[in-house]
Formats: sequence, C-alpha cells, structure tokens
Amino acid sequence: YQYLIRYKRGEDLDHFLFLSKRTEGTQKECLKLLLEFCGRHNPSWTELSNLTHFLNFQLSKCEKSVFCSPALGEDFQGF
Repeated sequence: YQYLIRYKRGEDLDHFLFLSKRTEGTQKECLKLLLEFCGRHNPSWTELSNLTHFLNFQLSKCEKSVFCSPALGEDFQGF
C-alpha cells in the first residue's frame, strides 16, 4: 500500500523505503487500491493475494539492490 499510494500520487519513489511498522490508510482504502492496480475487472481473492505477494517480493528485492540505491542514482540520473 505504501508504494502504490505514492505511485498513484505521482511521488518520487527513488528515496522511499517501506516501513513495516508504519500503518497508512484503512483496510477499505488498501483494498480499493489493490483492486485498481490489479488489472482484472473482478479479481478473486487468490489473484489479489498473488498480486500482494508479487509486489512484496519484487519491491523488497528492489530496495536491497545496489542498482536501485540512492548512491548509484546520483551517478546515473535519469535512469
């Protein structure tokens, strides 16, 4: 939710890090956002679950990647 809501607002995600202890939004807002980004008209709970697992996996890998680090971003602006 933290990444998706910032992406929807058009915020810069380059320097954002997920904080598991920070709660943002309501359950209703989270579900609405997942439905919006799912890409399916009437997704099942399994499809929503798969989407959240995929996003969690990919975004956690991205945060740990040297290629997505703020230090590298300073050297390669615009990528």
